[in-house]
Amino acid sequence: MIDLQAVNTIPDLMDAAADAYGSRPAIEDENVTLSFIELNELRRKASAALLAMGVESGDRVAVWAPNIYEWIVAATALQTVGAALVPLNTRMKGSEAGYVLRASGSKLLFCIDQLLNCQYPAMLEGEDLPELEAIVTFRGQGIERCISWDDFLQKSESIALESVQERQQQVVADTISDLLFTSGTTGKPKGVMTSHGQNLQVVEDWSSVVGLQEGDRYLIVNPFFHSFGYKAGWMAALMRGCTILPLQVFNVPTILRMVSDEKVSVLPGPPTLYQSILAHPELDTFDITSLRVAVTGAAAIPVSMIHQMRDELGFDTIITAYGLTEVCGFATICRAGDDPELIANTSGRAMPGIEVFCVDGEGNKVAAGAPGEVVIRGYNLMQGYFENPEATAETIDSDGWLHTGDIGVMDEQGYLKITDRMKDMFITGGFNVYPAEIENLMSNHKAIAQVAVVGVPDERMGEVAMAYIIPVSGESLSTEDVVTWCRQEMANYKVPRYVSIVDSLPINASGKVLKFELREQAKL
Repeated sequence: MIDLQAVNTIPDLMDAAADAYGSRPAIEDENVTLSFIELNELRRKASAALLAMGVESGDRVAVWAPNIYEWIVAATALQTVGAALVPLNTRMKGSEAGYVLRASGSKLLFCIDQLLNCQYPAMLEGEDLPELEAIVTFRGQGIERCISWDDFLQKSESIALESVQERQQQVVADTISDLLFTSGTTGKPKGVMTSHGQNLQVVEDWSSVVGLQEGDRYLIVNPFFHSFGYKAGWMAALMRGCTILPLQVFNVPTILRMVSDEKVSVLPGPPTLYQSILAHPELDTFDITSLRVAVTGAAAIPVSMIHQMRDELGFDTIITAYGLTEVCGFATICRAGDDPELIANTSGRAMPGIEVFCVDGEGNKVAAGAPGEVVIRGYNLMQGYFENPEATAETIDSDGWLHTGDIGVMDEQGYLKITDRMKDMFITGGFNVYPAEIENLMSNHKAIAQVAVVGVPDERMGEVAMAYIIPVSGESLSTEDVVTWCRQEMANYKVPRYVSIVDSLPINASGKVLKFELREQAKL
């Protein structure tokens, strides 16, 4: 058991985990098994390599890869030398990744060579990245102008381990540990800055409420680039002595086989994960008796599914939660023992040390059962948006309340139900989707004069994008052409599933598109 009172930074956590859990398996990734001691040694070696490459405290270093053990090594190493982690969504295309790399001023990029027929370094060709000095590729065969992972690690030979230790001692609780980009309603992704200390605290609280135990076998389906797969994923697992089983690509038969063969006990994920497992025609042929803990959220959940998860999948603990990147990913959470109706119909109550209320337009707390904007205050609030004080001031008021833009209803016990969004953001299969970002990307199409995107209900994914398009005069445009173009220019969860070519869009007196009318049209 780790003495978390003595752990102030993520590299401290790595040292403490190695001391506490020793030769127990920390990660089992395909043919590679690393004990907590071996993982920590590899983290130090990668840290030395980063020093050899000139990475300084305060630099930003990006990671663009699926869930693999090297992701964790690279992330904890760069945090050891005082750099901030910039995770990139693996579904991004080159222009999207290029924007985040430029906006963050990333000095170095770790990325997978290829995934699902995408050549990741090649996607950045033509992107203007003046501050990016090098690309290190995981699991590649050696790519021109890139450094292989093995060659990168060899650079550590020129650096004494004492130098790594000296740099690590300069990292403190208030040091920025990561810069996660979230789009918001402006369509331009903003970098959310959070620190080592606050992330450790929120992970400690989350993992305690969830009940992670030493020896748990944690199948991490949620992507490492997201708070769920990163902070509630591998970071929580390392803190509590769980074995990390990373999954690169969501695939239900693979998940069921791993649960059966690897005796998985912890399996968080979006509601679509459990719906897909329950609907699998060969579910009865797999041994899933090891399953113990499920954590979900990000979309509405029927009460019947909670009952099925307990009765048919065998979960002892089922928990729903709510959060956003700006609060280290966590704000409210259900507790073990909550009844199925409460789990399905709410996102729980505030986590320890965090205040969550619903307020009216003047910032006054509304009565229990009345709708209001969800506001959050506590140690988990971001340090601000990177190099964007104006946006920070718009989001966090003078009293320290972060305004989420979500509409919620809170009962007398403090359990929160998210009912609507002041902003246009919607959720597709667990991913936040921002219409303004899709609209900005689609406006680059030469035949699109104007576009408005809304979320429409989808039985499996929760909501999906629908685009209403006014074409440029004289240009021919088909819905098939639009979808094909979008698939080339943006991550697939952003691609509109429905496209409507229209002559005009409903607008108000100030010229703003009336999206509620478009949503109503979509229901017809």
